[in-house]
Amino acid sequence: MTGPALDISSLHAFYADGDSATAIIEAVFARIAAVNDPGIFLHLAGKANLLEQAAALGSFDPVAKPLWGVPFAVKDNIDVAGMPTSAACPDFAYMPKADATVVRLLKLAGALVIGKTNLDQFATGLVGVRTPYPVPRNAIDPALVPGGSSSGSAVATAQGIVSFALGTDTAGSGRIPAGLNNIVGLKPSLGALSTTGVIPACRTLDCVSIFALTVDDAWRVFEVVARHDATDAYSKTVPADGFGRTLPTLTIGVPAKADRLFFGDAVMEAAYDDALRMLMELGHRLVEIPFGDFYQVANLLYEGAWVAERYAAVKDFFDTKEASFHAITRKIYGGAKQLSAADAFKGLYALQALKQKVTPLIASVDLFCVPTAPTHYTRADLEAEPIRENSRLGTYTNFVNLLDLCGIAVPTGIRSDGRPASVTLLAPWGGDGLTASLACEIHRASGLTLGATGWLQPTAKDTTAVDEVDLIDIVVVGAHLSGMPLNAQLLALAGRLLRTARTSDCYRLYALPGQMPTKPGLIRVASATGGEIDVEIWRLTRAAFGQFVAAIPSPLSIGTLFLSDGTSAKGFLVEAAAIADATDITHYGGWRSYVTATT
Repeated sequence: MTGPALDISSLHAFYADGDSATAIIEAVFARIAAVNDPGIFLHLAGKANLLEQAAALGSFDPVAKPLWGVPFAVKDNIDVAGMPTSAACPDFAYMPKADATVVRLLKLAGALVIGKTNLDQFATGLVGVRTPYPVPRNAIDPALVPGGSSSGSAVATAQGIVSFALGTDTAGSGRIPAGLNNIVGLKPSLGALSTTGVIPACRTLDCVSIFALTVDDAWRVFEVVARHDATDAYSKTVPADGFGRTLPTLTIGVPAKADRLFFGDAVMEAAYDDALRMLMELGHRLVEIPFGDFYQVANLLYEGAWVAERYAAVKDFFDTKEASFHAITRKIYGGAKQLSAADAFKGLYALQALKQKVTPLIASVDLFCVPTAPTHYTRADLEAEPIRENSRLGTYTNFVNLLDLCGIAVPTGIRSDGRPASVTLLAPWGGDGLTASLACEIHRASGLTLGATGWLQPTAKDTTAVDEVDLIDIVVVGAHLSGMPLNAQLLALAGRLLRTARTSDCYRLYALPGQMPTKPGLIRVASATGGEIDVEIWRLTRAAFGQFVAAIPSPLSIGTLFLSDGTSAKGFLVEAAAIADATDITHYGGWRSYVTATT
């Protein structure tokens, strides 16, 4: 692949040398032409408009905008203002007026939307061929299916057209295409990424996923978009922490040898064995886990409750325009019309019983390592067996969201037949940092190039331990709290969340007028005349602390804050003059509570 590498580390090094985002936009469109795959994008942004957006970014500033000038693509069941959303169903298409929450956050971080990508219609499928548009070509082997439902997003990333792409994942759509195209697929804990502005498949199981060339890149995007969203009833606060920190020896659960399913694919079985050997060479301990009950959970996904949920998401449209659906999608949704509420409850009861059985197994290990897919299928295979082969691809993915696990698919090598090998790491809800950390170890140990680009993996960041005397704690009060709009500035400086706390009762909190994004101001008052305010304590290196403080605008400042537990640390305060026209919000007890109550 010609031109600069688009992994974020290489891209930002390119910008730091004085090169422009406009040069990258030109390179992106040149790559689209060179790849010449009409199945990847369903809608492209205008080059002139992108060049204007790139110019509007101003000077390169990865602290204020951690994704400054980074091109990305969006699966076409996620809204981008000014671009049609169709879910690969032309008759369903509409023009959204607002960005999905995740897209808005990425734009605020400086990323540039290149276009909307193809998918299995209404995100129903793991193969990537259930679309009325041309099927995207697998980036590694065009004979293979591209994987779905997030086919276009995975291929665009693997081809080096974009640095990362958004997909969705209900049954494995953020993992299977990654495994088939030699890239990383991060499937976050449910609720970590807002689904406001996302067409639902199974509303209770859906999540937005991230395709990237490296684990570092996937995590960097996750840090930006893992935000609680009051507009999403299923949104949860999932701290974007723990990445880069694992125990020297992890206990990793793997399917018991007798339970492993590869459907006769001895080459895939050998590739999985190679990956397990790699884990042991990295110093980790493997434990075989009986997997029969996990497979039973997986089988539930296309029975009863969750098929009915897919139908419910588009019921009015399906009932009036059934002929608009792809033949396979129509068959799946049509079958759901025969299901009753009793069928749905039967499925929920079955899931709960299986959860009770597998919970001790999940708790017995630090995380799991499973094949991303049990085998590879060609497009010819799918023409012969469109439903069975799709179902088999979900062997190790369908149970994950039903059991509220997080996961990440990571390349492990090249199979003996030249096709990509991949495993998926799974952990209980909130274990995103753990799975990503081990995935990073695996990807680096593999020595693989990135996607189909031929680009080398970027040099690993120096993780040498920093002496405690070179670290400074800082107390954050408002927009820098985890999940808030400016938290990415701390994360970009490798800040680490230590703990939550409360101030002593000698502070009052104000909502400052005229600040974008809206910010609070904390000011010290006489003892017992204020209130205890919720805060977070983060830790930075001395150099990062200096860089962070230098960027703090008036009327905010840094001073010593006293906490309710008797400790103190440097933290945010506000100049007295700034509160003259401000609103006293001390009674909310903290900025997060104020934002939640007033949104």
